[in-house]
Amino acid sequence: MSEFQDQNTNSQPDANYQELAATHVSAKRIFALFKPYRRQIINVVGLLLFGSAVGMASPFLLRAIIDEALPKGDLELLLYLAGGLVGIAVLSAALNTLQIVMSTKIGQAIMHDLRVRLYSHLQSLSLSFFAATRSGEIQSRIASDIGGLQTLVTNTANELARNLSMVVMTAIAMFFLDWRLALFSMVAVPLTIILSDRVGKMRESITHEQQVRLGDMSAVVQESLSISGVILARTMGRGEHLTRRFTRTSEDVAKLEVRSHTAGEWEWQLIYLILSILPALTLLLGGFLMSTSVPVTIGTLVAMIALQEQLLWPLEGLLAINREVRTTRALFTRVFQYLDKPVEIKQAANAVEFERAQMQGGVQISHVSFSYPDSDRPTLSDISIDIPAGSSVALVGSTGSGKTTLGYLLARLYDVQSGSIRYDGIDIRDLSFDTLADMLGVVTQEPYLLYASVAENLRFAKPDATDEELIRAAKIAQIHDYLAALPDGYDTIVGDRGYRFSGGEKQRLALARTILRNPPVLLLDEATSALDTRTERAMEMALANLSKDRTTITIAHRLSTIRNADQIIVLQQGRIVERGTHEELEALGGVYAALIKSGS
Repeated sequence: MSEFQDQNTNSQPDANYQELAATHVSAKRIFALFKPYRRQIINVVGLLLFGSAVGMASPFLLRAIIDEALPKGDLELLLYLAGGLVGIAVLSAALNTLQIVMSTKIGQAIMHDLRVRLYSHLQSLSLSFFAATRSGEIQSRIASDIGGLQTLVTNTANELARNLSMVVMTAIAMFFLDWRLALFSMVAVPLTIILSDRVGKMRESITHEQQVRLGDMSAVVQESLSISGVILARTMGRGEHLTRRFTRTSEDVAKLEVRSHTAGEWEWQLIYLILSILPALTLLLGGFLMSTSVPVTIGTLVAMIALQEQLLWPLEGLLAINREVRTTRALFTRVFQYLDKPVEIKQAANAVEFERAQMQGGVQISHVSFSYPDSDRPTLSDISIDIPAGSSVALVGSTGSGKTTLGYLLARLYDVQSGSIRYDGIDIRDLSFDTLADMLGVVTQEPYLLYASVAENLRFAKPDATDEELIRAAKIAQIHDYLAALPDGYDTIVGDRGYRFSGGEKQRLALARTILRNPPVLLLDEATSALDTRTERAMEMALANLSKDRTTITIAHRLSTIRNADQIIVLQQGRIVERGTHEELEALGGVYAALIKSGS
């Protein structure tokens, strides 16, 4: 949905939402979230039932006070009965406190499980999902949507159990007092339930639309208020434009917020009206029954009104909960929609694992073809490359030739659609994720650094690395002297996405991070592109030393960096058109020679 699109009420969004909800949400699936905590939930329900049973005694004590203690002037009985009311109030308060603490812990545990489950599932999805989805939208589902569900599984579930037990117990007590007045009191219940359900249905689809727009707003904030976004806005003079864009999105959210709270308000006020006039009608009926053959006493009538009040506020709570449950179904729809995204990259059931010492580093690419989703042509077609252990291979070609895509396949960020990629003779799809991570080290053209210290960024690759190992890796990457000269040294915070460092410094940090893992295969995707000539030469020497007995695959645009590769693979429109050494390809006078002449 575009940030610039106005939100109009029409049937199409509602129809789309209803289809999504029917596909992803069911009562069984929601109840499954509570299943691991059923023992704790049973304990809470037991407390609620006990508390409700205790509360049932109050109207009967009140009737005894009005019909017996007060008319007879029996102060001793009055003292006992009043003391009973006080005791019931104290016990109820203690039970309510304990029950709230227990139910809140259960609710937070369920939310924690759901957040972790969603985060873990998203981690397992292929790059195609993240390429098509804004990160702000993903954050919105984890934070905003699950945060909205927090009310349901803590407060709402707690209130549902408490109000339901009170309604049941109070209804039983009312029939014990006088079945005629009790039956009259129940007449209003079906009508209020029907009206409440109507309001819930209206607000449910609005809530889904509202969360979509909140996701839009989160994405706008993340894009425009990141360091890159601020630099772009300032240098392009587009700050006011971005503010207007955010204003429109915020206005949409505000309008939907109003609609979500006011839709069906007339129906809801009708419910309040029915429940408000019920005591007056009960008194009128009670007055009539006083003159019948089975009269109603004043104490019974007062106790019935007290029970009615005790019934009405939890009944109102249940009706409100029904409305809230309908609206939170929209949040469950958005969360479960992500959880139902298919995991395309899966670890084999009997995945192969072996230690670093057993790894040689041989890579075989056999007849590999691949197309991106919705692409009208293959990105790679029938690619076959044999890379002996310890050798160096360079992948070159013009933009769009498929070099980076082949790198993605080598790292198993996507799975090949035909053919195979093998490490040391084992299909990449049969390797465990940990073994593949130990086998292959990747340094990309745009390295990503965490908002943490330099040392923490390096140890992300090897958490148990010693300070000596950090320094050794940094020296190989030609970054140690610079880090040592910083006031905080390796404890320096790199800033958001490493913006406290230059592009070349970030690339060297990323290289040091990969070196620390000591993988037998290095994949360098233009890893020295941001380095000056002097540092690049030093890096080439360092990489030459590092690459001894190590397989190196270099994706390069600057051909000067790969002249000494054992084999150069030239790609064009997803196919291998040339292969050989630098001298062989230059003498051939083909595509590679043309790239050299063009200054690549």
